[in-house]
Amino acid sequence: MALNSTVARVTERIIERSAPTRQPYLERMRAAGEQGPARAHLSCSGQAHAYAAAGEDQEELATGSAGNLGIVTAYNDMLSAHQPFERFPELIRTAARSVGGTAQVAGGVPAMCDGVTQGEAGMELSLFSRDAIAMATGVALSHNVFDAAVFLGVCDKIVPGLVIAAQAFGHLPIVFLPAGPMTSGISNDEKAKVRQQFAAGEVGREELMAAEMAAYHGPGTCTFYGTANTNQMLMEFMGLHLPGSSFVTPNTGLRDALTQEGARRALSLSALGNDYTPTCDILDERAFVNGIVGLNATGGSTNLLIHLVAMARAGGIVLDWEDFSELSDATPLMARVYPNGLADVNHFHAAGGLGYMIGDLLKEGMLHPDTKTVAGQGLEHYTAEPKLKGDTLVWEAGSGESLNEKILRPASDPFQPTGGLKRLAGSLGTAVMKISAVAPEHRAVEAKVRVFHDQDAVKEAFRAGEFTEDTIVVVRFQGPKANGMPELHSLTPVLGVLQGRGLKVALVTDGRMSGASGKVPSAIHVCPEALDGGPIARLRDGDMLRVDANTGELEILTEGVMDRDPVVPDLSANEFGTGRELFSVFRRTVGAADTGATVFGV
Repeated sequence: MALNSTVARVTERIIERSAPTRQPYLERMRAAGEQGPARAHLSCSGQAHAYAAAGEDQEELATGSAGNLGIVTAYNDMLSAHQPFERFPELIRTAARSVGGTAQVAGGVPAMCDGVTQGEAGMELSLFSRDAIAMATGVALSHNVFDAAVFLGVCDKIVPGLVIAAQAFGHLPIVFLPAGPMTSGISNDEKAKVRQQFAAGEVGREELMAAEMAAYHGPGTCTFYGTANTNQMLMEFMGLHLPGSSFVTPNTGLRDALTQEGARRALSLSALGNDYTPTCDILDERAFVNGIVGLNATGGSTNLLIHLVAMARAGGIVLDWEDFSELSDATPLMARVYPNGLADVNHFHAAGGLGYMIGDLLKEGMLHPDTKTVAGQGLEHYTAEPKLKGDTLVWEAGSGESLNEKILRPASDPFQPTGGLKRLAGSLGTAVMKISAVAPEHRAVEAKVRVFHDQDAVKEAFRAGEFTEDTIVVVRFQGPKANGMPELHSLTPVLGVLQGRGLKVALVTDGRMSGASGKVPSAIHVCPEALDGGPIARLRDGDMLRVDANTGELEILTEGVMDRDPVVPDLSANEFGTGRELFSVFRRTVGAADTGATVFGV
């Protein structure tokens, strides 16, 4: 089928808008590719330093030419999603040796868990950790002794940070290797109900702890469709994973086989062979459009409206939220995975998963079919399913149909005709909302506001019984410059209780929400942020607002608000503790949310 007209139009607009920055970027990457790695040009002393601990690979590194693979790992054993990476380096070295190559761990990058830091001071480092990860990756690869690389990362800021770094080293072939989701525990819906019961004082901490431990119970990614699993979807839609590798559970034969094949594939794509495929050729404008279509078709995390912008700009591609909004209006919502439904990602994968979705969207003309990928030319590769036949990894044609239409439906008969994300604009500024999990009757709220400067104050007001009427809760001074733009997901149970009592309730904030958030309408990433003197800084308790995801409105209804001086708060408490003092330079230099909230100034 011909390419959808909206997809074609938005892509052409992005190409035109990006031309002044994309072309110089590509010229830099071509020049770096022509120079190649400096391994052979290092002094004898330099080479000896690089190979000193390589053991049996020393001789091959010094004299061989089959390629040296750099491993950048986000391993730690506190994050369940990243704990499986502990085993990956040896698997990768073995795979590299099997094709005459070598592999070395180039470096590690930090990986923090937003689930641990929700509602805590550490969450104020979360968004900034993305750029720190990119910088750490730059240090890891700065030795310039690698012909290709594999990146080990899964979670919220880790994959975007690694992609930003991959753009900086766009002359290298880079394959992303996931660890996969944990096996299913109690349902995400059951877990959420216990959280609401705890917020309402109906159950104690013992019951809450039991539910949480039953939900998060083993190695692998959390099973809801939040930011981490949205990242995995993007890596397939954009061609950086091996096909069908995103949602294979850890510590299985198939997972290990995919890891080893990813290493061999990365080496095969280097400039030493005949299939040189640098990352800069994969991550073009079409790949990002495909990623945005996937984001909308799956009802993915709103965090990617920030991350994709930053990821693209690192390669000279300029996205804006209008691109996301127009593609959302044209993209059918094909999946219902928690918080957009009751299923988890394991159920989604079993129903046909990403292979089915990509195939159906290609058939409907919603994706660019001719992109380059780590699997080869064309996105059609990603309709196949990996299978382990004895000890041999093979890809076979997918089923071509959904195996559970309560979870996964065709684009011609979707859950809703438009995607899961909506851009809002009006006198308060611009914002975004994830609507895939918001019931239609809750998508428009017109009410008085209650204004808060932190989420703890909202919880205190709730415990004091202060929310007795329809309310739009405004939490401001949560933007990138104010305190690093933390997620406010810990407000979800409180707001869910109010909604369950029959009140019309919405959240408006210049902060973020978790990819796990959904049922309460939340206008987030408000720009300009309060610290920049945006209209949100002029609101007072009792002002009327309209938040309407149906019409895309974010309007101040009270007259005279813009005549007021913006509130100037005392933010000194954000400056110290839990490492926040180390990130003051980030708060001073970070850009706005709608330009990616990055410190890199691209």
